[in-house]
Amino acid sequence: MLRYALFALISLFSLAPLAWGGSIALVLSEREGVYEEYAGHLETALAGSTWTIAASHAADSLPPLAGKSDLVVTVGSDALRKTLGRSDNPPIIATLLPRQSYEKILAEFRRPGRITAIYLDQPPARQAAFINLLLPGQKRVGMLVSSETKSAAAPYRQALSNAGLTLDNEESDSKSLLLPALNALLGRVNVLLAIPDSRIYQRNNIKPILITAFRYQRPVIGYSPAFVNAGALAALHSTPVQIARQTAELVIANGTNLAAPVGPSHFAIAINSNVALSLGLNLPDEAAIRRAMGADRETP
Repeated sequence: MLRYALFALISLFSLAPLAWGGSIALVLSEREGVYEEYAGHLETALAGSTWTIAASHAADSLPPLAGKSDLVVTVGSDALRKTLGRSDNPPIIATLLPRQSYEKILAEFRRPGRITAIYLDQPPARQAAFINLLLPGQKRVGMLVSSETKSAAAPYRQALSNAGLTLDNEESDSKSLLLPALNALLGRVNVLLAIPDSRIYQRNNIKPILITAFRYQRPVIGYSPAFVNAGALAALHSTPVQIARQTAELVIANGTNLAAPVGPSHFAIAINSNVALSLGLNLPDEAAIRRAMGADRETP
């Protein structure tokens, strides 16, 4: 009887996944700033697990990766592009990049393989909850999209509708069409929600967009602290520390069994009180918003 029980136990373990563990090659778009910050916190988050960072490389100087690591974590768009440009890729987790960039790079290389991502883009339902908490009563939400992000309008429309909000959008694929589209949109909505889109929110476009929105007295919800510093009212965003923590959680839980790409599970809130004052908005208490959204337990 003991022999049969032992056999059953051995069979059970043979069918179950082996304990996760292995080596990671980290590929950074740059060896400074947010990329270096991410790298340091990923190493800390993996401490005590069976996964270790065996090597860290700059995107411009990649050695052979296959056979030297079980998993590759790329940090930033350039790191993913350079890694996919090789022919020796182990499984890849792409991080610290917008969904638009991830999908564009994958389409560029058109190569199958084991790859997933943690996007920087906040989930639509989280954005809807944020707008309701920050601007109660402001029900008409506007969004500018390009040909590369217009597919995002449908999930946003559904998430906003579920939260009692409506979405109106205008499409623009060129600088000449941007401000006409924006003017048309701002005349119909209460608030402008910006999502990562490299065709629309370019360095030279941010200021004209914010000035136009201010002229209409429409608050802008951005997607980064830099956007808020430039004049957006507020933003949900995920920091390099938070994305690094999520990466470690994903690696420890799944190893090289890569699931579908996901958005960030951890997030922070940025609010520009000066913009709120200029727009005559009496915002709810920020701490209350953070508690309601579960952001208090996150590392800023």
